[in-house]
Amino acid sequence: MTLVAPDELKTLLVRHLDFLDRSADGALDEGGRVALLRRARKEIGDILATEGYFSPGIEGEAGSDGGYRIVVKPGQRTRIARVEIGVTGDLARDEGDRVARLAAIKARWDLPVGQPFRQADWSTAKQRLLDAISTRDYAAATITDSEAVIDPVSAEAVLTVQVDSGPAFRFGPLEVTGLVDYDQSLIERYRPPKAGEPYSQERLLLFQTALQNTSYFASVVADIDRHSETPGAAPVRVQVIEAKPRRLGFGVGVSSNTGYRVETSYRDAHFLGEPYNLVSGLRIEQRRQLGYMDVFLPPTLDGYLDSVGALAEHTNIAGLQTRRQSIGVVRTIPRGKIENRFSLNYQHEVLIPEGSLRTSRGALTANWSWTHRNVDSVLDPRRGHVFNVQVGGASQALMSDRNFARFYGRYQRFIPAFGRDVVIVRAEGGITAAQSREGVPQDFLFRTGGAQTVRGYAYQSLGVQDGNATVGGRYLAVTSAEYVHWGWGDWGIATFVDAGNANDERKLFKMNVGYGFGPRWKSPAGPIAVDLAYGQSDHRVRLQFAVAIAF
Repeated sequence: MTLVAPDELKTLLVRHLDFLDRSADGALDEGGRVALLRRARKEIGDILATEGYFSPGIEGEAGSDGGYRIVVKPGQRTRIARVEIGVTGDLARDEGDRVARLAAIKARWDLPVGQPFRQADWSTAKQRLLDAISTRDYAAATITDSEAVIDPVSAEAVLTVQVDSGPAFRFGPLEVTGLVDYDQSLIERYRPPKAGEPYSQERLLLFQTALQNTSYFASVVADIDRHSETPGAAPVRVQVIEAKPRRLGFGVGVSSNTGYRVETSYRDAHFLGEPYNLVSGLRIEQRRQLGYMDVFLPPTLDGYLDSVGALAEHTNIAGLQTRRQSIGVVRTIPRGKIENRFSLNYQHEVLIPEGSLRTSRGALTANWSWTHRNVDSVLDPRRGHVFNVQVGGASQALMSDRNFARFYGRYQRFIPAFGRDVVIVRAEGGITAAQSREGVPQDFLFRTGGAQTVRGYAYQSLGVQDGNATVGGRYLAVTSAEYVHWGWGDWGIATFVDAGNANDERKLFKMNVGYGFGPRWKSPAGPIAVDLAYGQSDHRVRLQFAVAIAF
């Protein structure tokens, strides 16, 4: 069996016609060929009609090889001649912004005059028309009638759609079902739509997503009563299934910065019988060991996120052993693409540099961090930027060994190039204003080097030499440029140049350059980067890897 049809239609027909698989078509008698042609005309005609061909010619004939051929001549394709969109209900009233909104909706109709008619496009256009009306104000909007009148002779289509917008809806009282361990006041902390607020599907989805992203619920469905007898105060119905509050986790991993890792974590979303989220864990790495406990409170009615935490940490990196204990409180204020974070933290640390003197220091610090994140995807950014600014400091008058102020900034930009490729540029810099680095905790000084900083150098190996160890300095500068070519599905390859250093004296500041290349893989957690990098200053090649997300 052979099908003869235009190339743009043959693929579609072959995909849907199972009788084309017959291999013994040459054995068909005259009656079998007539029956086969009758079936072909019916099935091919139905398929072509969905693409706008309503008068095709479909004939059967003997092939030169003795087989049987179905010859398809699709004829003239039907095009849209006229579109009539009628709207009734509240949206049809000549008041406020309704006239302009309705005109804009009609202007965005997906099947304008002159466009070829396709059944799939017709169905999609009607659904998008309904969505444009129902996703804001008119939750109960429906299509009451639709018709596509086809004239096969002139190959023209007249489309008619009638939509009833129904009444304008406003959010009403909150109705929550499924709560067992928690009170409805917890739901109200996640900024539900306010009573009297005009209905918006986007607003409702934002509320639902905020609840779903918490550790309190396994499932959340939020909607309004679209058949409410009081559309001006339609109840907001929230159905939840609570998650199990306690979770115990184990993990293993490896990092080119801190080596092999084993970790255990414990979470309790109903800590002390309240909706406090306890997150604690123990992490043991080759060059760092860490125990931590944080308690996150539910958001305030203003949307502020508060937490309190403590940690104990031991590190042995670049010849410097550090023992640190810390306790602090944090308030985070997310507002769209901008996040402000304020914290008050007390920490005490002991430094043991290899080949130098052991010292200890403590500081009560106040800190502010401002982040503007504007990327198309946090896990796989191709366009946009992330900008972070940090300011912190301490005073000897308030439980600190030295007066100091720390200023830090980082800017990272993602620029699409040549299809799926992306250029990534990064710059960061910092300064700690103090008479000397002595007495300043390492967290408020600067070291660099390693994956995601200056590649080609060991982790935190660029800084101030103290004996045989590298310790933090008061100045930091880093720049980076990277090109990623995504050429094989989820796989790509990157080339990069990094330059940077940390030092204690501006006069002695010298940038260390590293460059190299490596594969990229788009994992569910973000692009995995494996880099073979050469450090120009110490003439060494290092293998380094990290998850390259928009921090």
